[in-house]
Amino acid sequence: MIMRMVRNQPRTTQEDRVNDLKTAGTKVTKKTIGNTLRREGLKSCSVRKVPLLKKAHVQTRLTLNLNDSENWVKVLWSYETIIKLFGINSTRCVWRKRNAAYDPKNTIPTVKHGGGNMFWGCFSAKGTGQLHIKGTMNGAMYCQILGENLLPSARTLKMGRGWIFQHDNDPKHTAKATKEWLKKKHI
Repeated sequence: MIMRMVRNQPRTTQEDRVNDLKTAGTKVTKKTIGNTLRREGLKSCSVRKVPLLKKAHVQTRLTLNLNDSENWVKVLWSYETIIKLFGINSTRCVWRKRNAAYDPKNTIPTVKHGGGNMFWGCFSAKGTGQLHIKGTMNGAMYCQILGENLLPSARTLKMGRGWIFQHDNDPKHTAKATKEWLKKKHI
């Protein structure tokens, strides 16, 4: 019964299982539940955070041809992330087997939202480009960051002619001002 409960809801605590079993008329301790789960090959691990993706996003990512290494050398990737220096970043645990970290039942989808410092960086097969740190970022700020960091990074990494700039569909990336800036710079 313990294993069935955990298989259905891996993001659960031993306390939850004790209460569920108590409701079902069985009295057990948290230690008994932990020992039972470990004996079945499960361990308590921090839940992996993964981007919240729709099925269409997953299919698109799976269709990328990673074997065409000759063209990957021409791609300059960029990414932004928020790093919170203060605040609560609670850790959740999940009972799972060793190789099941990215099973959807064992992950927590995340989305980007305010707080902390925004970091922008770029990289390619040839190395890493510049890193830029800013508070909040909008379309105009994104264009300014690209102007100050993208082209100098491409030159430093010796990307040559015909390189490809790759970023995701974040609203500031698809903003009219950003598209015009990229077109003006022939990127």
